[in-house]
Order: sequence, then structure tokens, then C-alpha cells
Amino acid sequence: MTAKLSPRTEIRLAGEGGQGMILAGIILAEAAAIYDGKNAVQTQSYGPEARGGASKAEVVIASGEIDHPEVLNADVVVALSQEAFKKFASSVKPGGLLIVDEEKVDSTSAPQAIRIPVTKMAFETTGTVALGVLVGLTGVVSREAIEKAVTARAPRGTEEMNHKALDAGFTAAEKARK
Repeated sequence: MTAKLSPRTEIRLAGEGGQGMILAGIILAEAAAIYDGKNAVQTQSYGPEARGGASKAEVVIASGEIDHPEVLNADVVVALSQEAFKKFASSVKPGGLLIVDEEKVDSTSAPQAIRIPVTKMAFETTGTVALGVLVGLTGVVSREAIEKAVTARAPRGTEEMNHKALDAGFTAAEKARK
């Protein structure tokens, strides 16, 4: 299962503070702009709590000019918490892609949701696993671009762990497609 992407792709990554959704949004935008030569805008918001509060990153990727930097009608929503699912699942446009953490989100009200055990797959690199799933299902950026962007942002000494997490996400995406 994949989403049909247009020249302007709107992506919302949402979860709880500490899951890496803000950093995942930054990495995705960098992969698009720096390594794939596309235009990208990334915005973020999070609650006052450092960990456990709501957090959201939005990324708009386009081949042309981006005239509005916010996600209005999401092509893809990644929801890694129940609160994120409740707030944003309905913002996926028809034919769009809804990716949820099957361990943390009860998505029975959204039968089209793609359920992946993101948190279970890599607790400390949840955002990186989610990026692998998202890019694996959509192709919004090239695999090479996301790998380079993850390497550029991974803290020294965690590069291998982050690449394993990214590979796990790509593997989960491949299984979800079948």
C-alpha cells in the first residue's frame, strides 16, 4: 500500500515528546532539500512538557515553489500516540496514507491505517524507524537522501544504531505493502 503523491506533498508526523517526531521532520526536510534537490519547509509544535507531551512536525515537499508552509490537507500522517491519532487521523486526504504505531494507537476506527509496531522496533530511535516506514511507503525522498540526512543528524557514536532503525522501517514498509 502506498500513497499517490502530488507535486506538493504534505506530511504530518505526530506523537509524544521524546519519540523523535520533531527531529524526524527536520531530517525528512533536509533529505528532500539538501540531498534530493527539492523544495521543503518544516514546522513544528510541542507542548510545554519535554517528554510525554504532544508534539507535531509538519513537512511540505515540492518540486516547485512552496507558497504556503503549513500542512492543510495531509498526504501522509504518522501518528505514534493515541492523542496524535485522535487529533490528526481525520486530516489525511482521501487516498492518503495513515501510519500508526500498532502498540500505542487504537486505530480500529480507521481501517485504512497501516499498523506498524514502530516503538517496539526501536525504542531509542522511534523517529528513525518511522522515517524508514514513511519513505519506504511513499518514496517522497530517495533512500539515499534519507540515509545521508540521518547520518548527518545522528549523534556521534549512534550512526550504526540509527541506520539499523532506518533499515527496520524500510523492512516494515515492504511487509506492509504485501
